[in-house]
Amino acid sequence: MEVGELFPTERKHTQHITRRRFQSDPVYAAMVENLDRNIGRLLDAVEQAGKTQNTIVIFTSDNGPVVDDGYMDRAVELLDGHTPSGPLRGGKYSAFDAGTRVPFVVRWPGRIEPGTSAALISQVDMVASLAALTGQKLQENDGPDSLDLSRTLLGKDRHGRDHLVEQAGTLALIEGRWKYIEPASGPAVEANTGIELGNDAGPQLYDLVGDIGEKRNLAAEHPEIVRTMAARLAEIRLAGRSRSSQQREP
Repeated sequence: MEVGELFPTERKHTQHITRRRFQSDPVYAAMVENLDRNIGRLLDAVEQAGKTQNTIVIFTSDNGPVVDDGYMDRAVELLDGHTPSGPLRGGKYSAFDAGTRVPFVVRWPGRIEPGTSAALISQVDMVASLAALTGQKLQENDGPDSLDLSRTLLGKDRHGRDHLVEQAGTLALIEGRWKYIEPASGPAVEANTGIELGNDAGPQLYDLVGDIGEKRNLAAEHPEIVRTMAARLAEIRLAGRSRSSQQREP
């Protein structure tokens, strides 16, 4: 996740798109320009209303990148060397991090200092976090997987969650530096998009600190970590929730 000022970073985005891509694909150029313009209109409206100091703006994505998703927009032909997922493996629909690790930018002038954070957070945590920031009380069964990470959003906590369950066809569990993907029988690659889905007949274990691209499966080298994480994932599945009845924050 990234915590800091949204607009300075976002405004620069259009300046870094290659001129060739803009000239050869006016539809893409129009979409980027429209995104840039409308975020600017939103922030201008907040400022004009005098609400900048008490308005949180969150800019994020619902999933990782996919190049050819059936839109016939020549995205593949016009990549021009661009790699949407960067060093991450997979993409949209994938249990690998390119499917679930997304941009997350928070803006709240006067309350959040510009900067970045490596804290682990999920969009599901917005339920409990925004409730806390606005003085709302959640009921026992509201947001059963949502943690109050308001301190993380404000940049006061650099750790965030101690674990996160992800679902993309199969289930995965992140704890600290480790990511465990449970065995799955689905296809290894999504035929229409060419994206690796993360399905494998055996368990997968990746060190996200030393191997952000999830290239080396360490399950055979660390069977004790696999057993521990598989057991915790099974407990969470059995409980039907990842937050205990008393827990609101890590």
